[in-house]
Amino acid sequence: AAGLGLGDDYFDGIAATLRDKRDLLGDGLRAAGFAVSVAAGSYFTVADAAPFLLAGHDAADFCRTLPDRAGVVAIPLTAFVSPAHRERYASLVRFAACKRAEVIAEASVRLSALR
Repeated sequence: AAGLGLGDDYFDGIAATLRDKRDLLGDGLRAAGFAVSVAAGSYFTVADAAPFLLAGHDAADFCRTLPDRAGVVAIPLTAFVSPAHRERYASLVRFAACKRAEVIAEASVRLSALR
């Protein structure tokens, strides 16, 4: 209820901050070699990990090894879809942009090292 008393400038500021972080993350992912889907209103960014997948592996395998390989965490999109549709999303991963800008920038550097 407290938010109802806040002015539009407060919410505009939050939206701008999240947009800037989304763009920073997207730019970093693209620089690292991912194809990126730009979210219109979320702090999650979906990226295609296909260039990083070993033969016979999917995004879930990629996400399980990512913390050890790069110190970064992602979630496979297949975690959110029914088994009937998993193949369609097999190479897609989700990254969160709700971190500090310097953390996102560091993650981008670490992900670039995967190439």
